[in-house]
Amino acid sequence: MSLKKTLLAGLALATVSAATAQAETTLKISHYLPAVHGLHKDFIKPWSEQITECTNGEVQFEIFPAGTQMGHVARQQEQVMAGVVDIAHGLHGIPRGRFPRTSLIDMPFLTDDAAAASYALWELFPEYLAEEYRGLKVLALHAHNGGLLHTNEKKVETMEDMAGLRIRTPSPAVSAMLSHLGADPQGLPPGEVYESLQKGVIDGTVFPWDPVKSFGLNEVLNYHLDLGAYTVSFFYVMNQRSFDKLSTEAQSCIDQYSGADLVAKFGDWWDGWDVPGRQDAMDAGHEITELSDEERAKWREALKPMMKEYLQSVKDAGVDNADEIYQAMQDKIAEFQAMKTE
Repeated sequence: MSLKKTLLAGLALATVSAATAQAETTLKISHYLPAVHGLHKDFIKPWSEQITECTNGEVQFEIFPAGTQMGHVARQQEQVMAGVVDIAHGLHGIPRGRFPRTSLIDMPFLTDDAAAASYALWELFPEYLAEEYRGLKVLALHAHNGGLLHTNEKKVETMEDMAGLRIRTPSPAVSAMLSHLGADPQGLPPGEVYESLQKGVIDGTVFPWDPVKSFGLNEVLNYHLDLGAYTVSFFYVMNQRSFDKLSTEAQSCIDQYSGADLVAKFGDWWDGWDVPGRQDAMDAGHEITELSDEERAKWREALKPMMKEYLQSVKDAGVDNADEIYQAMQDKIAEFQAMKTE
């Protein structure tokens, strides 16, 4: 090959390589849980790897979990809206008041099943919830399994045992539930619960089993009441501008691994994530109690005024069809349960 042809071939190769390098995009993902949590290991990291593989390396990811500059639970929505990160996973209830429609799924005794709650959220998103996510591309909405009440010094078996207990709460609906049961709800990010329990600032917390394990809380807890009385919901969203800047092929890959198929995985994931937390409590000799049927009926009755008041507060916040959304959630959960038994 002549020197001229060699130079031209080299120039062409360099041009292609430069174009390829220029086409590569690194997206930032933030969430508020430790990197040891199943949500990071089983969901977000593998999801990002699927997109990278699907795009043949065009889209890369940098993940910021708890403990990093972008891993604060209260900042997930504002970071992704502002484009500080491209994708964020966060709690609907922190900060309060930003997702009143979606957070109706947190109402007590609606469901204790992550799969059912996640299904209901995704099914209702287009018609009832979408306006809460303007400027965002919603990749998934989901919820956790029924939460428990975990305490350090006092065993709780009845509603009377709740009186005056300072309990960490994750959302407005759960706060209202705790107040009506006689407790004193304390709003805290999950990462602050360990120290608050250790220092006696709070008496307990409500969580499913999985964060009890990932935040090491069994070290500062002794009693666990299996309530199955509430769930809490989460968002996994992308800045719409960040999505729009991607190539058509990359957008297609993100769509392929998001949405209904992704949402359908959370039930099995959460069942698996809950196991180590419970096992740790058992290994530590903690006392695990299940709320009796009689006591559960008593709690349901006591919480009826709270549920009515909470629905009214959502209407007062401008959601005129709060009753309709709440009923639709009940219907979708029942629909999911019926499909499971077929």
